[in-house]
Amino acid sequence: MDIFNVLSLIGGLALFMFGMNVMGQTLERRAGSSLQLILSKLTSNRFFGFLTGLGVTAVIQSSSATTVMVVGFVNSGLMSLRQSISVIMGANVGTTVTAWVLSLGGIDGDSLFIKMLKPTSFTPILALIGVILYLFCKSEKKKDVGTILLGFATLMFGMNAMSDAVAVLEEVEGFRQLFIMFENPFLGMLAGAVLTAILQSSSASVGILQALAVTGQISYGAAIPIIMGQNIGTCVTAMLSSVGTTKNAKRAAFVHLAFNVLGTAVWLIVFSIIRGVFMPAILSEEASLWGIAVCHSLFNVLCTVLLFPFSGLLEKIACLLVPDAKAPETYSELDERLLVTPALALEQSRRLAIRMAEQSREAVLLAKNALLNGLSKEDAKRIREIEDTTDRYEDVISTFLIKLSSRQIGDAESAEAAMILRIIGDCERVADHSVNLLESAEELDEKKISLSESALRELTVLCNALEEIVFHTIATFSKHDLAAATHVEPLEEVIDKLKDEIRARHIARLQSGNCTVEAGFVLSDILTNIERVSDHCSNIAACVMESDDNKLSLHENTRTIRSTDTDFDVQEHQYEQKYALS
Repeated sequence: MDIFNVLSLIGGLALFMFGMNVMGQTLERRAGSSLQLILSKLTSNRFFGFLTGLGVTAVIQSSSATTVMVVGFVNSGLMSLRQSISVIMGANVGTTVTAWVLSLGGIDGDSLFIKMLKPTSFTPILALIGVILYLFCKSEKKKDVGTILLGFATLMFGMNAMSDAVAVLEEVEGFRQLFIMFENPFLGMLAGAVLTAILQSSSASVGILQALAVTGQISYGAAIPIIMGQNIGTCVTAMLSSVGTTKNAKRAAFVHLAFNVLGTAVWLIVFSIIRGVFMPAILSEEASLWGIAVCHSLFNVLCTVLLFPFSGLLEKIACLLVPDAKAPETYSELDERLLVTPALALEQSRRLAIRMAEQSREAVLLAKNALLNGLSKEDAKRIREIEDTTDRYEDVISTFLIKLSSRQIGDAESAEAAMILRIIGDCERVADHSVNLLESAEELDEKKISLSESALRELTVLCNALEEIVFHTIATFSKHDLAAATHVEPLEEVIDKLKDEIRARHIARLQSGNCTVEAGFVLSDILTNIERVSDHCSNIAACVMESDDNKLSLHENTRTIRSTDTDFDVQEHQYEQKYALS
């Protein structure tokens, strides 16, 4: 084997890994919009969870990617530890699909149909179709299909290049002696584990094993222990991904490791006993591409059959070995592992944004209570806690969504990310204005300033209108309730008019000597902050309505609501009557 064969081998491996990565990532992105539904519907039952893991891994061609996603889902609270166990088991079986696809290279026959089944025959056609779709189609979906086909074609070209490069090893005695050494079950298992740990992909390491099998120097006695070791090596990715996660996420990664180590240990012992006692002749035969695929699938199925009934025990062992922390553990709401599945990343971002919005609403209601019913230390503390929390939420969500937007995501996902970014900014400002209202209440209390009875009645009417607009706004965002959104803009108009009317009445009271200047300053601050809260509510409702038709800018949308909505004037009139000042 000369330097040119080595370079061909390296180039083939590079193409193989690149094609697998491109194809897997694109398949993952296209399937991402369905993963939320699949995971929520099919993982409640252990058997369906197993099928989910098998199906997802068969699609994205990587058990490591599936397991990393599962760790991320558990870390973010989208999946329980118990649900993750069956999915992980299914992923181990699903990853064997790649070996079956690669085994097509070993098909022999003279008929046209048989020849067309060989990758060297149909791969160029797929590559041509992929190039046409990728270069000449504007549809994002068609471009992704083209990328998938190009990734698959690159993978198969890489596999063929590796096979051609190592074919010369058929006559090399040292190469044959190397694989005779791997017929020692422990050494073979160790070699498979190390190779897979380096590549971080059992599919890739099985592909390399199949490429080497074309030399005819690898027996089933050497191939089977190597395949067993690959299951242990693939755990490295999940273990690395669990660093810095919640306890349950660490437990999910541990279950993956325990499942593969226990399964490999049991069946390696069984294999060694069969080899030593019965010495079956098949172990000395040359391993073929399809034979390696059969062994890979059979081994993973046997591991699942062995340990599936003990999934509850695996969960208990994981909880025992990774105990709960004594101190409260920081909850990682937005795990960066979710970025590989934009649909789930956006859904989790939306959940956290809704929680943020609901807390902003709570802050407004507590501030209203402080203004109208007297100051409470507990309420004041809670309002400030909410303000700190919403600041943190805005930082976490915006950072996460910016990272997501930098990836290749669809137009719909990009639009939703932009909507959430705008809404969390408004929610954070609502919490800020709630603190301002609290400070006005504290100023009234500290300086012993009393609002006149008429001013207090008018403020009560305004605060009730504020409570209603915040209620409709949160319903608009959290439930995507467009009917609730139509109430927000008329109410915002009414609140603006109420603010102006109360301010005019206050000036009249000042002129008649029925109110103090100090009270007037505080009342003016209160009116300004209430108006600002209603403005932010209007922004949030407009964002949701904009995302529904995806056509108008925020300000255009607001103007359109006012000018074209036939119910707008009617609703505004109804709210003017409901919140009329006496």
